[in-house]
Amino acid sequence: MARSIDHRSTLALPADKVFAAMTDPEYLRARLQEIGGPGSALQEHEASEESARYVLKQGLSEKDLPPVVSKVMSGDVAILRTETLRRTAPGSYDGDVQVAIPGAPASAAGTMRLADAADGSLFEVHADVTVNVPLLGGMIEDIVADQVRRLLEAETQFTARWLAGHR
Repeated sequence: MARSIDHRSTLALPADKVFAAMTDPEYLRARLQEIGGPGSALQEHEASEESARYVLKQGLSEKDLPPVVSKVMSGDVAILRTETLRRTAPGSYDGDVQVAIPGAPASAAGTMRLADAADGSLFEVHADVTVNVPLLGGMIEDIVADQVRRLLEAETQFTARWLAGHR
């Protein structure tokens, strides 16, 4: 059974400026360097004013894995995250996110939305985390969902700092 994640954040700039920053390879590399973990890298990147698709490799050190996760996986964990965003109207973008963990029975998939709001823009993510492990799967899904929520919050804070310094 999957665990749902819902994340909402507001940013002080309009959606078009946030989209431009969020899909800039310089921004993505800086974000990965700060919060991407060991072995993180921007693996693929395509972007225009209308749409973007990129693949991020993020890492988790084995020493940072909760004990229940270490029972199912050993060594550092590589996470491949593919995101797409496309303009659906002026100041509005919809997208998808796919997360794979090679060699692990875990994945996530969901949607993203970035749109103009009263004082800037609103960024929303909805995703479902699935871990196919008998007996422990639900417990691991809860742990992964919590970690993803924390990661999204850290990314929001990074994005706000980036936008403030790169207007």
